[in-house]
Amino acid sequence: MATTRPSSRAGEVGPDIYAEWRASTLGAITELLEQELVLDLAGPLFGKSVLDVGCGDGTLAAEFHRKRASFVVGCDPDPRMITKATARTIAEPDAMRYLLGRAEHLPFGDQSFDVVTAVTVLCFLEQRSRAVEEMARVLKPGGRLVIGGLGRFSTWAASRRIRAWLGNEFWRRARFTTAHELRTAAIAAGLHVDRLRGAVYYPHCALAARTMKPLDPLLGSVTTFGAAFIAMLATRKA
Repeated sequence: MATTRPSSRAGEVGPDIYAEWRASTLGAITELLEQELVLDLAGPLFGKSVLDVGCGDGTLAAEFHRKRASFVVGCDPDPRMITKATARTIAEPDAMRYLLGRAEHLPFGDQSFDVVTAVTVLCFLEQRSRAVEEMARVLKPGGRLVIGGLGRFSTWAASRRIRAWLGNEFWRRARFTTAHELRTAAIAAGLHVDRLRGAVYYPHCALAARTMKPLDPLLGSVTTFGAAFIAMLATRKA
């Protein structure tokens, strides 16, 4: 999970790129702010079944497990990510599971999970509405869905568009979003939107991240404009 995921030469992101990003000062601060926001919106996880769609290398799913979720499942279309994520489950093989799967066609039955998360997933999909409908389908009545997307009106989005224009295939595929678009997609899928928050208001600079980190949650509670990361909590009616 990351607001900025540096692309490889092939325009793809592998586990090593995730690790490199988190090892940087900017990456560590950005990742922490995003994760704290997602966990806040997800609410108490004790005894809950959780699905992380587009789980990547399993970092967020592992955090759900540490929050005492009863069972955590992660799915991702990239076999390399599943291999890396599965390596994390050696100590707790019965409490976590990772498998290949796409957001548009989730390999789970109706009403299977208490909580579903999808962080920086919709921005790289063509069928975004279909994916949200699928996530709503696998939610139990009263279940919570947390979606995190890349904000359209931010300095990060502007720099990514420039990189796309210059030929970066990874960012050329990205589709930035707004709070309104996330809300509309959730409502269309039959969900109730409870909260929308932003994070990462500083520019792509480690010094700016360190300086603005304490103010970031406050800005996120006021507006999503200017946020590089926008997260939504929506619930399925009981």
